[in-house]
Amino acid sequence: MTKAIDGNPMPDGTRQIGGSTAMDKAARAQAPAKAISDVSQIPGVRIAHYTDEENGTGCTVIVCPAGATGGVDVRGGAPATRETDLLRPEETVDVLHAIVLSGGSAFGLAASCGVAEELERRDIGLDVQVGKVPIVSGACLFDLAYANPAVRPAAKNGAHAAALALDDAPSPLPRGNVGAGTGCTVGKLGGPTLAMKGGLGTDVEQAGPLTCGAISAVNACGNVYDPDTGEAIAGMRAQDGSGIVDECALALGMVAHMPLDAGTPGAAQPPARTNTTISCVITNAKLTKAQATKVAQMAADAYAHAIRPTHTTNDGDTVFVMATGEVEMPLDVVGILATRALERAIADGCRSAKTLHGVPGAASL
Repeated sequence: MTKAIDGNPMPDGTRQIGGSTAMDKAARAQAPAKAISDVSQIPGVRIAHYTDEENGTGCTVIVCPAGATGGVDVRGGAPATRETDLLRPEETVDVLHAIVLSGGSAFGLAASCGVAEELERRDIGLDVQVGKVPIVSGACLFDLAYANPAVRPAAKNGAHAAALALDDAPSPLPRGNVGAGTGCTVGKLGGPTLAMKGGLGTDVEQAGPLTCGAISAVNACGNVYDPDTGEAIAGMRAQDGSGIVDECALALGMVAHMPLDAGTPGAAQPPARTNTTISCVITNAKLTKAQATKVAQMAADAYAHAIRPTHTTNDGDTVFVMATGEVEMPLDVVGILATRALERAIADGCRSAKTLHGVPGAASL
């Protein structure tokens, strides 16, 4: 008989999840010495931010010096990404050294170049006989309209974050208005004046020896909800200050009142391509590239659990996976745990965001 999955919090805030009786025995035999309560504690992975609060942008760098197996799922209609084709299962390179989540729209891809250069200086990368080439994937979100559009994360900023990650990674990892979350906003269907602050969030979930951690920079067009309670955390504010507007109901209501020959909607729309939630799942599971890709696809459902609406034509939603390969686990179990970690990281990103540059944040209200 299979035990129920309860997800009850452990004393340190992590959630231990049950499995079948046979799996429980195997898990106890391989169980970690202590629970992991922060993504900075996941073995083999180093994480740090570059934050420019004054200009409202930044980047977050996740480094696996020994290399990890990577996967990716891109669902949004307007992505800005680097080296995602390389992560496809049919491609030959099967190692990933870093993921960069950055602000700055397409300009922010320069931060990934800086990360690659810093890793090369440290002799980290794929051995190609004449040297080592770091495999660095990344994705960017649009924060140019938030504070100063002329300032974006550059190569030197990515290099700085990579060096910090390798030399003096902060623990616990800061959340909220930091790194790629610095310029994030959410709830933008009614325009920027009614939006709220998004941010960078994290979560770690464990099931026996299996660990799945998630990092998410939440810059969604939609509202963000607590996946466990359904409570609205941040989103489009009502003009009368009465709370958060249901954007899905608003959009459908707008259509219901449009004349049949209407050429354009009659209400405010968010600026095109200004939204994106970019995330990375880190797991100690042993996965192939195809399996890591499937975990990324499963984990992308976390967006639908925590953001409404999501995956719109104006979002560039992307989920990366880094698998460090310590434990053998059923693929679906990894996907379930990764999804749980990511949906809670998304909620955490908005719950941890403070008011900045005049945009109200849930942590300040």
